[in-house]
Amino acid sequence: MSIEAPKRIRRTSEAAREAAVEAARALLIESGPAAVTLKGVAGRIGTGHANLLHHFGSAAGLQAALMDRMIRDTVDRAQQAVDRLRSGEGSPRDIVDLVFDAHGRDGIGRLAAWLASTGEAARLRPLFDVLGDLIRAIEAGASMPADQAHRRIVDITLLLVLTSLGDSLIGPMLHDTLGDAPGRARDIVTEHLLASLTHLAT
Repeated sequence: MSIEAPKRIRRTSEAAREAAVEAARALLIESGPAAVTLKGVAGRIGTGHANLLHHFGSAAGLQAALMDRMIRDTVDRAQQAVDRLRSGEGSPRDIVDLVFDAHGRDGIGRLAAWLASTGEAARLRPLFDVLGDLIRAIEAGASMPADQAHRRIVDITLLLVLTSLGDSLIGPMLHDTLGDAPGRARDIVTEHLLASLTHLAT
């Protein structure tokens, strides 16, 4: 009895690239950077190694496309959060959830760790630029002196970004060790953010 080879799926060039990048994102989130290989992605989407080489040139090309896509998607969501905050429609918890979800659920935490370990952390610059916009949006509504407002906002931003990054990488294990609720880190950061915003408005 012969075993049939997996059927290849025919896609347009654009659809093939899209499918490959989404498969690479899923592998990154599920198994980490080491899983993002041409072989792994090809097996995931039912195509051949040579086909991926045609679209991306190399594993590094595929990884670069994945980085660009993840950063662009996160920048878009962060920019929307900035716009909602400026219009008065957003809440502090919305900002906390967006940053924690980006690092954890969406894989930016693993991506950031990957880029840092390979000396390519500068590729995250677009994210930091949007973060600067967010800081300025909060500062614009502050009633205290500008230098004091800036210090408070920078402090809470450091807490938010570094806490959410750490939570995305070791949060589940740490929460399990401490016997704490998985969402507690978000609650703590939200409490600090609300306190800072209260001070900014007085």
